Amino acid sequence: MLKGILEIKPTDRAWHLPVLAGLCVGLPILAGYFTDSLADGKLASMAGLVILYIHTAQPIANRMIILMACSFGLMVSFTIGIVSGANPIAASVVLGTTAFFIHLALYYLGMTRPPGNFFFIMLASIAICMPNDLATVPHKIGMIGIGTMVSCVLGFIYSLLLLPRSGIAATTVAVPKHEYANLVESATFGVFVGLAVLAARLLKLENPYWVPMSCAAVMQGVSVRHVWQRSIQRVLGTFVGLVVTWGILSLQPSMLALCVGIIVLQIVVELLIVRNYGIAVVFITVLTIFLAESGDTLTNNPTQLMTARFFDILIGSTIGAIGGWILYNEKVHAAATRQIRRTKVIVKKRKG
Repeated sequence: MLKGILEIKPTDRAWHLPVLAGLCVGLPILAGYFTDSLADGKLASMAGLVILYIHTAQPIANRMIILMACSFGLMVSFTIGIVSGANPIAASVVLGTTAFFIHLALYYLGMTRPPGNFFFIMLASIAICMPNDLATVPHKIGMIGIGTMVSCVLGFIYSLLLLPRSGIAATTVAVPKHEYANLVESATFGVFVGLAVLAARLLKLENPYWVPMSCAAVMQGVSVRHVWQRSIQRVLGTFVGLVVTWGILSLQPSMLALCVGIIVLQIVVELLIVRNYGIAVVFITVLTIFLAESGDTLTNNPTQLMTARFFDILIGSTIGAIGGWILYNEKVHAAATRQIRRTKVIVKKRKG
């Protein structure tokens, strides 16, 4: 376990993909800064992360279809979240149900490899926790659309200029699963993401979306061991990242410096995420705080902000670790599969 936490893995990821991700996140936020609409720029920047779903192994037509489909999926996830966040119980049920269908859909589309369902759940979580002002809903959805369009345009240009001359990434072979396995996995994801947002709301956390986001990130592991490893890496990496963030904010940087920092951090995260998740989490923590928090919150009381974020992520990682244990527990899978089969038989008998 310790070796896995500290291991630096080799990678064949080309350097230009992280740079592309930095541009997709950076251009909207810089546009927001220079037009005095930084909140809108940040929202579009988060949607720009759709570029990470680009499939370099696919022909350009298929690649763009997948990217545009993911863009539409992000907009739908955000829309569902922003119109259903008023009631804590309803919000948890909606987010859990959304996570269930997202995981199920991505499985049938062959897109379960990282980032998988994470960014869909992230945008839905953030939307659920936004102020419930229906008058601003179309504007915010529009910002998500602009962010995804920027990524699609840059992804197309990137494909034309660089991918034909670069090595094509190897395709991953899906591991066969028993019948109903993905249904059980999707249900587990949905239940624990829903529980995470419910726990955050019941605890009256200031920005409850950090809890389901952390839960979903930890559950991205490919085995029980990997889930627990990611949980430890996320907590330790978050702690170090919060210390770094506090140090940066103590210097009182300008908002332009923070915007440029977001671009640099996104590039660094994409370079490190495939090498060591724990080290990458240090920079992910800084990046997400700069991206998700407002300017006043960042500058007024950074110590209070860092403390709150650490406990948010600790709670979410703990829930995610428990969910990951159930996700890969063979006994739970077997029991759930038997129950699904019994239900199916009962339904058939009633129809007959």
